[in-house]
Amino acid sequence: MADPVAAMCEQLIKAVNVMMDAESNQRYRLEALKFCEEFKEKCPFCVPCGLQLSDKSQAAVVRHFGLQILEHVIKFQWNSMPQQDKVHLKNCTMELLKNGTYPILEEESHIKDALSRIVVEMIKREWPQHWPDMLKEMETLTSFGDTQTELVMLILLRLAEDVITFQTLPMQRRRDIQQTLTQNMDGIFTFLLTILQQHVDEYRRLVAKRIQAKAHCRVGIATLNTLAGYIDWVALIHITNENCHLLEILCLLLSEPELQLEAAECLLIAISRKGKLEDRKPLMLLFDDVAMHYILSAAQPEGTGHGETRYTFLKRLCQVLCALGSQLCALVGSIAEVEVPGNLNKYMEAFLAFTTHPSQFLRSSTLTTWGNVFRHEVLSKDPVIVQMAIKYLKATTTNLVKTGFPSKNDSPACEYARVDFDSDEDFNAFFNSFRAQQGEVIRPACKIAPLEAFQVAGEWLQYQINTPLDTGNSKSGEGFCSVLSPSVVQWDAMTFFTESVMGQLFKILDKEKLPVDQGMELLQAVVNYETRDPLILSCVLSNLSTLFPFILHQPQFLPKVFYKLFPSITFEIVEESKAPRTRAVKNVRRHACSSITKMCRDYPDFMMPCFDMLYMQVKKLFANELLLTQMEKSALMEALVLLSNQFKDYSKQKAFLEEHMASVTARWLSGEMRSVLWDPASFLAFVGTDQVINEPGSEDQMGINRSRISFCVYTILGVVKRARWPTDLEEAKAGGFVVGYTSAGLPIYRNPCTEPLLALLPNLLALIRTHNSLYLPENQARLSETFKRAYDVMDVEKNLILAIPQPVLDVYDSPVYKSSLERMQGFFCTLYDNCYHVLGNAGPALQQDFYTIEGLAEKLLGSALIHLEHVPDHRLRPLLHILCKMPSSGQWCSELYHLLCPLLGLLFSHLLQVNFMLSMENNVASLSQRTAMMYLFRDKVKHGPYKQYLRNALFISALLQRLNLRWQIINQRTSDMYMTLLAISFNSLSWRDTTNCQRAATLVCWALLRQVVGGNLLPEAVTWLYASVLSALQMHGQHDGCNAALTQLALLIYDALRPRYVELRAIMNQIPNIHPEHLEQFDQKTVDPMLQKVGEKKRKDQFKKLIAGTVGKPLGQQFKKEVHIRNLPSLFKKAKPSKDIVSDSTKAGLVELFSPEHDDH
Repeated sequence: MADPVAAMCEQLIKAVNVMMDAESNQRYRLEALKFCEEFKEKCPFCVPCGLQLSDKSQAAVVRHFGLQILEHVIKFQWNSMPQQDKVHLKNCTMELLKNGTYPILEEESHIKDALSRIVVEMIKREWPQHWPDMLKEMETLTSFGDTQTELVMLILLRLAEDVITFQTLPMQRRRDIQQTLTQNMDGIFTFLLTILQQHVDEYRRLVAKRIQAKAHCRVGIATLNTLAGYIDWVALIHITNENCHLLEILCLLLSEPELQLEAAECLLIAISRKGKLEDRKPLMLLFDDVAMHYILSAAQPEGTGHGETRYTFLKRLCQVLCALGSQLCALVGSIAEVEVPGNLNKYMEAFLAFTTHPSQFLRSSTLTTWGNVFRHEVLSKDPVIVQMAIKYLKATTTNLVKTGFPSKNDSPACEYARVDFDSDEDFNAFFNSFRAQQGEVIRPACKIAPLEAFQVAGEWLQYQINTPLDTGNSKSGEGFCSVLSPSVVQWDAMTFFTESVMGQLFKILDKEKLPVDQGMELLQAVVNYETRDPLILSCVLSNLSTLFPFILHQPQFLPKVFYKLFPSITFEIVEESKAPRTRAVKNVRRHACSSITKMCRDYPDFMMPCFDMLYMQVKKLFANELLLTQMEKSALMEALVLLSNQFKDYSKQKAFLEEHMASVTARWLSGEMRSVLWDPASFLAFVGTDQVINEPGSEDQMGINRSRISFCVYTILGVVKRARWPTDLEEAKAGGFVVGYTSAGLPIYRNPCTEPLLALLPNLLALIRTHNSLYLPENQARLSETFKRAYDVMDVEKNLILAIPQPVLDVYDSPVYKSSLERMQGFFCTLYDNCYHVLGNAGPALQQDFYTIEGLAEKLLGSALIHLEHVPDHRLRPLLHILCKMPSSGQWCSELYHLLCPLLGLLFSHLLQVNFMLSMENNVASLSQRTAMMYLFRDKVKHGPYKQYLRNALFISALLQRLNLRWQIINQRTSDMYMTLLAISFNSLSWRDTTNCQRAATLVCWALLRQVVGGNLLPEAVTWLYASVLSALQMHGQHDGCNAALTQLALLIYDALRPRYVELRAIMNQIPNIHPEHLEQFDQKTVDPMLQKVGEKKRKDQFKKLIAGTVGKPLGQQFKKEVHIRNLPSLFKKAKPSKDIVSDSTKAGLVELFSPEHDDH
């Protein structure tokens, strides 16, 4: 037999060399691979060949392949092997562990890994029942040398990972092994700590002899890694045993450069453990002076510069301190009765050191713990934490400054950033999140020390005002800053800090405690600060808005604020320039307009005395049609409308709104505009889409027409959003806003903007109808070559949908040149959205005056819902949004019913039709020839409206209930609509979108179906609904979250409908690998509830096993050969208690109670 084995080994060695040779031909490599795989599956010489190839005289790649053969035999042939062969293979493997390897520093790591895998595979199949002395044999192996000790550590670690972490065993085998490990855990931990102590001592003793010391160090690292695999799940008593001896050893090892990283990993896992508070109390020992000394000493810098390993260690040490902080917050002030540590100051100083480290990543790692400490009921009142809050606020003034881009060298943070981030875009995305997190921590810190926080913010603001501008290496002309200039990043950081502090200051301090004088001094300094740099001016305006509440205490200062804001509304770097404005200039202008709107919204009573002045200023600005953009005009008009709400007089406010909208009304209702809005061909010609523009820089002749249409719609939207009646009922009655009461006694209000808006509504609906008609083929044919893509999704929207970050470039200082096509796309997109927003706000604003418009449903059907089959999917989102926003007032039930039923019926029918087309596209997605990015974009765009629908489905269902449209009494039209609603929801379960599936299964599907389970559903409908859930399980069942949600949904449907629909049983019979007898038992208990005696959880587990055959496998698992591990006789079966109370009468409670022994008690 030796000859065929030797011959086969020669062939295998040649095949392995061909496979691993980089110069091999692809064809030969594939043939060699096929030969090796067929050998493992069919050859009877697998074990002798594997043992021969794994001999240490062979090359490393050959030895590794030999070990792979042995592993394959154990995985797939173990169950059919004779007992003597198993024993032989086990003995040979143990011999390999003893003598089949090179010294620890010479042996390849992948050989050690393969050897440990073989042993663990045998352990998983035979221990403890058939291999009771396994742990003793492992302990004996460690006496053969360092290599064997390291191999034992690898075996114990892989065993814990397979059994506990990855759970790659059947439940009974896993339970047997885990319970045996738990029973022997004292011995295992003693063994591990003894090995660790022994080799660490030898390492320290032989540190001068580098080779020998390195061998002991390698064993120490392996032991620490193994400990990390056990510390995560063993009982806490093993970690805190002997006065936390394990933690003491780990703290000592933090001072060893070669072992400190692994020691920190173990320490982190131990300190991060959850559990009962009483069990975690011993962890507070780490706040003692000795432990804290070792932890803090390890954080001290060593030499100059930093290595990547050292930096990784610092990250782990920072996480250790964070985990200590979490335990501190959990234990102090709890039922565990843990006192505040005496050396809390030392811990907090160390923590602050990480917060001020140059690495932005380390700084961000501390934020969660800072927030928890500052919010803690007990710790936040401690004097140490109060002082630390002040120090943290001062440190934040540095941390908020955006420095440390990987591509630069202008900060110590850059060196660390190159380790943590691949590009400037990655760093920028991280820093934006980091800054937002800092804001969340600044707020509770301000609650602890509000006046000190105000002082820090005030000093920083004054410093920036008094510091000359530093443009850095800005490429902007005329000495202006770029977005990355030193002054801009400083102003930007200071502005964020000031906003965070002031926002809390006005909330937590009483009026008499506010530092009004100092606040007004800062506001005066901001108002007096002059700059022509748009980026700096934008920050100045932000600070002006932030400090504005101080004016409430000195109203005479208000005109100065306005005189600061109004020039910014028309801000230009170069007056009367025909070049496009830069983004920075646009931001300044929008910022100024938004500031005025915000002031009028938040402080209308205070702003009301300035109404006339504001009105006159706005009129002056509007006199020149080209001075402001439509958005800027809209913001100022909204501010005026907000202030007009303070008239609290219906007639006066109505007169103002009519005057305010006079020019818009005249233009909107003109004969020219009517002819444009009602005819698609005229509309396209009016906005210029039929023109061919050959020169990119040529003037857009029709831009003024688009601008006028946009301004009219912006104005209508601003009025309908902002015009309201007084919130106080008495004021509303006195002002003439109340016109009656409902049958429930609720007041019926009238809006002063009703009459002017209703006059404009017909043309608005005509515009919406015309807009939908633009997608018809005959109207698309009217587009010129320049504007063929005018209806496509804009690039900005594409980037948002695909989550593509914006480039971190100095784009704020360059003019925003847009092509004619981009301007046209922006016009259509904004106009479409604004029109639907008007409709969405009309219901809440006009209420009964809107819902009672004669023929409103028909008008909306003929405008907003016309030609839906031609409207692109990405345009359906605003439509769904406004349909659910319209009926926000619940007072007009009958009107809502007559309005919503036809609208929702038509919309749902369209959604259902496209929904099924989407499902078909998902199933044949491989037919698409587009790139992966384009397919992803199309998928997200198409699914977007339906996700919006799912978010609104529950609202629509609740609305139907609120309108008292119960299943039994609604008419056929509403019945069809509800079934369509169900069909869309259940069909969406099978989209290639796990998040959507889980949301629909958990929140939507059963909530909708529950309303109709008592009705007369068609058997075909019930069958389809249930089959949809099972189909979703086939697609998404491999994901735990989806599996749980879909299984619960399937069980609810089966329980509710199976007693009346036998068709569900027929579906269950078709499930692969279902056990008929188990199904029969479950089915009988479902049909006859009286038979059910099991608990809810057990019943759910039974059902889950029944439908397990429907759960699909992920692609990576579909062609993987299954490993079967047989169960062994269980060692830990619990004896069932005897139910015969007479058979053991000596232990019966009543018998004992009345026995003579109790007579004396």
